[in-house]
Amino acid sequence: MIDVRAIAVTRATRVREALAVLDRAASGILLLVDAGGRFERTITDGDLRRLLLEGHGLDATLQALPVMRSIVIDSAYSRRDALDLMNRHSINHLPVVDAAGHAVEVLERRAIDQQILLSVPHMGMAEREYVEEAFRSNWIAPLGPNVDAFERELAQMLGVGHAAALSSGTAAIHLALRLLGVGPGDRVFCSTLTFVASASPIVYQGAEPVFIDSEPHSWNMSAAALGRAFDAAVKAGRLPKAVVVVNLYGQSADLDPLRALCDRHGVPIVEDAAESLGARYKGRASGTGGRIGVFSFNGNKIITTSGGGMLVSDDAALVERARFLATQARDPALHYQHSEIGYNYRMSNILAGVGRGQLKVLDERVAARRAVFERYREGLADLPALQWMPEPPWSFSTRWLTACTLDPRSTRMSAQAFVARLGAELIEARSLWKPMHLQPLFAHCEYFSHGDASVSDRLFASGLCLPSGSNLSGAQQQRVIDTMRSILRGG
Repeated sequence: MIDVRAIAVTRATRVREALAVLDRAASGILLLVDAGGRFERTITDGDLRRLLLEGHGLDATLQALPVMRSIVIDSAYSRRDALDLMNRHSINHLPVVDAAGHAVEVLERRAIDQQILLSVPHMGMAEREYVEEAFRSNWIAPLGPNVDAFERELAQMLGVGHAAALSSGTAAIHLALRLLGVGPGDRVFCSTLTFVASASPIVYQGAEPVFIDSEPHSWNMSAAALGRAFDAAVKAGRLPKAVVVVNLYGQSADLDPLRALCDRHGVPIVEDAAESLGARYKGRASGTGGRIGVFSFNGNKIITTSGGGMLVSDDAALVERARFLATQARDPALHYQHSEIGYNYRMSNILAGVGRGQLKVLDERVAARRAVFERYREGLADLPALQWMPEPPWSFSTRWLTACTLDPRSTRMSAQAFVARLGAELIEARSLWKPMHLQPLFAHCEYFSHGDASVSDRLFASGLCLPSGSNLSGAQQQRVIDTMRSILRGG
């Protein structure tokens, strides 16, 4: 940060002295102030050079500098406002002037033009080894030894029988539904508080989603809401073909009561663990509690292959059929023969190499994300407006994203307004997922709430996710904490 007092000069200052101050401060600019300390204009080395070229000597004062109006910003600025002003006027320094006309700060482009993102990829050292081996062996196209090994290593880590590496988590959900026989006219129950990719594959299959509310203890699918949905389905004579249970923000759903309901009606569970690789439910790996589990390795996930997913199951026949469908459903013939529709859903050997390297540091990435969550909670513990996503006793959450809600009893600021305020300071935050039953795409779909009031509606209205990357620096996180504190205290 530039010390304003160290670069302040007056018109009585000599050119020689001004050059010395400029050299000593290494700030790139000086601040010309009047006798009362009020800001008049900025001075650059170019301004001083022009004085010399005009014939003014080194012992001349700055009195000859022309009067001009410099670009300034008031002390209520946001980073985005300041950066926009700098860009508009092609300047790299911007004085901040208070109501009395005094310069209180000088903003530098390099210091403020630093965005803190929500969740960025965090690469290690082992990925390069596997990728380079793919190049050396010329296994560039989909399939190859990295794909086989990635499937085997992830299955072993999870304690599940089989895995199929795919192009995305969405592809994995789509294949899971097809494997379970979901088709036109069927219904599929699905968590409502999730990303659209959990529900869209239901529509791919020509089926109809029915959305199930969250419960407040884990923010995941409510057994009470699921029970009412099953009661209504029995009464209507239309049981669902499957239930998609989503594990939100790195935390498993409370699967035992959900599974008991599904087993009672003979309906299989697809466990959407796209956000929860590394989490555990009652000691068991997240994503392994249903008939089929699904993971995502998108760029923002806890580990990444840049884009990719995995389908897992203890049923070998299901996983083998997933691989068949994911490679265009090509029949085992010498020529190209196809008896049914398939998809181009297999992961490439290069991306699987990235995944193998990332898998080696999964535990470290989980520990780092949990530490980020704890630093937020400790650093903002004195602010009653913030309430943190709970972690029930049966859950070990990865804290993929640090999620919290704003208590309306302590602040009148909405989550959306809070996200916008953070964005103005170049800090990327997000509202919680907008529930699927509130999406225009699914406005016609049936919805079952946890109780008299919808838990997911309340969470969406008051909830937000904070920057949570495992490579988030302590200084970056402190900036987020300080900014949140300033916003909530009316700063």
